[in-house]
Amino acid sequence: MSAICWLAPSDGPDALPEPSLALDEPNGLLAAGGALRPDWLLASYANGIFPWYEEDQPILWWCPDPRSVLWPDNLKISRSLRRTLSKAVFEVTADTAFDAVVDACAEPRRDAESTWITREMAAAYKGLHALGWAHSFEAWRDGALAGGLYGVALGQMFFGESMFARAADASKVALANAVPYLQARGIALIDCQIPSAHLARLGATDMPRAEFLNHLKRYREPAGTPESWRRDFASHTAAAGNA
Repeated sequence: MSAICWLAPSDGPDALPEPSLALDEPNGLLAAGGALRPDWLLASYANGIFPWYEEDQPILWWCPDPRSVLWPDNLKISRSLRRTLSKAVFEVTADTAFDAVVDACAEPRRDAESTWITREMAAAYKGLHALGWAHSFEAWRDGALAGGLYGVALGQMFFGESMFARAADASKVALANAVPYLQARGIALIDCQIPSAHLARLGATDMPRAEFLNHLKRYREPAGTPESWRRDFASHTAAAGNA
């Protein structure tokens, strides 16, 4: 495809093009416009597409090649992170402060002038969380939110969206606790979207888009029951601590 597809909110999510039609440059750009309603978001994730744009842009839809993914068994725990985990300086929870995690992820970064988590985007994922599809993992230190991450769960897939840290290792501790829990829930593959050196250090690898889409077809069904993970995660953590 030599040009992106323009969508109207009235089109409905089934108007999203086939992911294989995404542009080579910029890598993965597929469509513009549409809406961020729950039906759009769930349909896009089920087809390997995700929204990513800045405040002064229309909604942009992407499916890059390659795709960054994390197989749960491949999570890398560095020696320094292992020491931090052994000290238990952070308490980790799930679905306890979703809105706060999204807002923290949307804060300006030192290496970026703007954020892709626009007000519209933040509101969309908060709505998806209220419906039980989007989830957060929080790392607390001395009662304060120190780090965390959020994403969307669909079938045996977890689509990671963003993470933040206000204290050293806080987001990594949240991830280190999230991954075994996701495995326990039957999650087979974690989508990290855009490859980066940071993700690679945590064990993520690059996967050709076609291969990713094949795995997605296998793992996205059944979609599962949307629900809060707060109590279930607490029970899982307590059982793991007593093991």
